[in-house]
Amino acid sequence: MARIGRVGHVVLRVTDVDVAEAFYRDALGMETNRRTEGAAFMSFGTQHHDIGLFSVNGEHTRGNVGLGHVALVVNGGMHELQELHQRLLDNGVEIASLTDHGMTKSVYFNDPDGNRLEIYVDLMSPEDGKRFLAERVGSGNNRFTFEEAGAR
Repeated sequence: MARIGRVGHVVLRVTDVDVAEAFYRDALGMETNRRTEGAAFMSFGTQHHDIGLFSVNGEHTRGNVGLGHVALVVNGGMHELQELHQRLLDNGVEIASLTDHGMTKSVYFNDPDGNRLEIYVDLMSPEDGKRFLAERVGSGNNRFTFEEAGAR
C-alpha cells in the first residue's frame, strides 16, 4: 500500500519576500536555491527547498497571508502517487490539480477545512533537484495525467 513518508516542504504567503528571505537566511541559516519576482525557495541545504516564500502582492487581507500549502513526500514513485491519487478520489476528495514541476510530480487538494495539501514524488536526487530549481526557466507548473506519465 502506498504511504506518505514525510513532510517535504511548506509554502508561506508573505507580504514582502525580501524581508522574509532575509529572516529565513539570517535568523535560521537557510540558503536561497531560487529567487524569482515574488518568490524565494529556501533550503536547509539537503533538498531543493524546505520553505517556499510567495508574495501576496500587497493584498494583505485575512486568509491571504500565512500558510500556502503543506507538501508531503510519497514513499516510492509514480505508481504510489497514482495509488494515493485514486485513494483520494475514492474518498470523495476533489483534486485541485496534477502538476509537473520538472523535479517533482504533484497532486494538489484540500483537506476538509480547506487547507491546501500537496503529495508528490521526487524525480531527481536532492542535489539534481537543487541544481534544477536554480537553473529552471519558466514556472515549472505544467499539468500532467497519469496516463501521459506512464504510471500503472
